[in-house]
Parts: sequence; C-alpha cells; structure tokens
Amino acid sequence: MTIKKLLIANRGEIALRIHRACHEMGIKTVAVHSTADADAMHVRLADETVCIGPPSATDSYLNIPAIISAAEIVHADAIHPGYGFLSENAQFAEIVESHGIIWVGPKPEHIRTMGDKIEAKRTAAALGLPLVPGSPGPLDSVADAHRLAEEIGYPVLIKAASGGGGRGMKVVPSEDQLEALMAQASSEAKAAFGDDTVYMEKYLGDPKHIEFQVFGDGNGAAIHLGERDCSVQRRHQKVIEEAPSPVISAEQRAHMGEVVRKAMADMGYRGAGTIEFLYENGEFYFIEMNTRLQVEHPVTEMISGMDLVREQIRVACGEGLSVTQDEVHLNGHAIECRINAEDPQTFMPSPGLVKNYVAPGGMHVRVDSGLYTGYRVPPYYDSMIGKLIVYGADRNEAIRRLKRALEEFVVEGMKTTIPLHQRIIADPAFTGGDYTIKWLEKWLEENPAA
Repeated sequence: MTIKKLLIANRGEIALRIHRACHEMGIKTVAVHSTADADAMHVRLADETVCIGPPSATDSYLNIPAIISAAEIVHADAIHPGYGFLSENAQFAEIVESHGIIWVGPKPEHIRTMGDKIEAKRTAAALGLPLVPGSPGPLDSVADAHRLAEEIGYPVLIKAASGGGGRGMKVVPSEDQLEALMAQASSEAKAAFGDDTVYMEKYLGDPKHIEFQVFGDGNGAAIHLGERDCSVQRRHQKVIEEAPSPVISAEQRAHMGEVVRKAMADMGYRGAGTIEFLYENGEFYFIEMNTRLQVEHPVTEMISGMDLVREQIRVACGEGLSVTQDEVHLNGHAIECRINAEDPQTFMPSPGLVKNYVAPGGMHVRVDSGLYTGYRVPPYYDSMIGKLIVYGADRNEAIRRLKRALEEFVVEGMKTTIPLHQRIIADPAFTGGDYTIKWLEKWLEENPAA
C-alpha cells in the first residue's frame, strides 16, 4: 500500500507533528478543522484544508461523518487520528477501513479490547503481563466486593470499567466505607461514561507510573523502545515525563521490555502502543494499554533516534518495522514539560491572544507547538499549547538544559505553566528522581507559589 495523501483527524501540536513527518516522507497532508481553528498553524501549512464544523469538538473533531466525507472529497489515502478525540474509537477505525482508507493505527479489535478496562486486564493476564491484585471482572454485588476486599486487604480501589481521568474512581480505606463508596463510583461512572460497571484493585500506597513504548507490525513481529517515567502528575494528568526512568535498572528494563515485546508479538499488535504500569517496591503492575501515539512520545524519539510517526505510517502501509529489537539502541536522557495555557497556581484555563512568542533553541532542544505571535488560543479544547523536550547525555545534563530552555521560553498575552515547571525541576525531590504519582499534589500544597 502507498500513501500519497494523508488526512490528519486532529488539531494543535500533534496535527503539526504529523504534518511534518508526512512532508519529510513526501506525503501530502489534509488538515480538517473547526471554525475556531481556521488560523491554526497546521491548517496554514497543510496542502489542503477542510472545515468540518463549528468550535464544539462534538460537532467537528468527534464528528465521524464529517471527517469521512472530508477524506472522500479530497481523495485521501489514509487517516491519522493523532491522540485524544477519535484515536481510540474502534468504530471510527472500522468505518475508515470500510471506506477503503488506510487507518494509521492498531487493528480495530485491539482498540476495542484495550479500551474496555476489564477486558484489557483479562487480555493482559493471558499475555503474561503482571496485574495489580483485584477482581477478575466486574463487581456483581456488594457481597462480592466485601469478600474480595478482605482477600486483597484494605485499602482497595473501586474503578469504572469505562473510566478515565480519575472519574468513577474511589479509594476505600476500610470495610465500613466500602458499600457507600462503591455506590458513588458506580453513579459517577454512569453519569460520565453511560456505564455503571465497576471493578476492584488493590490500592498501591505510593507507586511510580512507568510505561513502555511498543510497536508491532500486525503479523507477529514487535519491539519495545524502553520505558518512560510519567509519575509527575496532578489529578491523574501527566505534567512532566522522562525517559528512561531514574529508578529502573538496566536489568529491569531488559526483563520488562522483553515481557511487553513478547505480549505484543503474541497479540499480533499493529502500530504504536503504550503499556502502562504502576511500579512499587521493585514490582510492575499492569494498569492499561493506550492503543495510540502518546503525548509524551518525543522523549522516546530523543533517546531512540526513531521517528515514531514515520514508523506508524510505515507499518500502516504494510512495510513492517524498520528495526529489529537487536537494532534498537537507547542512549542518553530526555525530559518533556507539558506547557498549558493555565494559571500556574490555580490551574484555571487562560486562553487568549499570543502577543509575543519566542521558543527556546540550542542543541538538543525541541518545542512541539502550534503557537505563533498573533495566534489566538481558543477556549474550546484542551489547554495544552506546547511541549518542551530536551535531551542530554545523562539526566543531570538534561535537567540543566531544561532549566536554560524554560528561562528562554516566552509566551506573552496569557498565563502559562512555565513558572510551575521551573519550580518543579529546581526541587531536590525531582532532581534526585525521588518522586511518585502522589508527589506533585502534595508538593503543591506544601510549596505554594510566592
């Protein structure tokens, strides 16, 4: 299969990222956009553009008929969904393929399996991935929940089967609170996702969030590209990511890398994916798999030297993986800061006109952003306006380079989280790598900005 023209079913920095990879491969791009994104950078640079609706994502970037119609009008050979929006929508993937358009993503059945958290756990267990102790499926009754919680040991975690972003999730510290918190989780899940199914896991006290980047060719070949540490989080949203993790040994990396590589090979997985774990006391516990490119993919690109979007397109065309596992070489250290248009103290969104924009530069500094002076950041979408990624020969060099790059970064006209990142990377807990998924929220309480 050959792709001559690719439609990018996304917006912002990831749409621009995909456009750049395509142009380097000689592939023409089509930008679909809402009326609010008519002046976006990726829209300006694309070879063709199609407006697919008003500002609301429901009426534009989530509007499957509009996107398919756009692809047919421009005779696109392929669709790349980026991340977010429709990237993990199995029905969308099926519709794309049913129209004879190449889907730059995993097989629809794998998207569906891994999108259902209970089915994902069953599949992970069958593939030999280590699980957090918990219910083998949905909780059928309060009595079942009491019995299981006693076996696992309190505290336990009640989670929505269709959940995400912390919704439908409750920590149960003791037996007397189980029934009430289970009901709350179920109610929240119903309201947020239309599905009140919940399940139970052992609540880990203070783990790290470690994820492995994987790639499969869809025919039984697979590789891993090492791990990322995404433990600097606020309200289950990642703030800073780095690769490799400062606490994972070479032996652990090799062992877990082979476990996930074999799992993807056995699954016949196609394209890019990320297998996410909680890591505590030297043990890994599978939590979920994302069947798409991740926001934090650039740190893996920095240490591997591989263009992951290019690799996605190669695989989608049936060309197979560009390297074998033996040919993967991970070197140095990379860190990514997600830059949001938010108040760095209250985290309230701060969209508006970019009055002045100066991106940092220099050796091993990368900025993925669609910002430019005069651009107006719309209020309708996620507040992330860019990503600053730096590379160093080792972690200390990467942190020094990141400090310098953040000092150079100028975004005037709105509040951003740049000052927050400057404070975080100066803290000894971060520089020492001694942080967990609970660290940032506690740190924010104890270290209010002056």
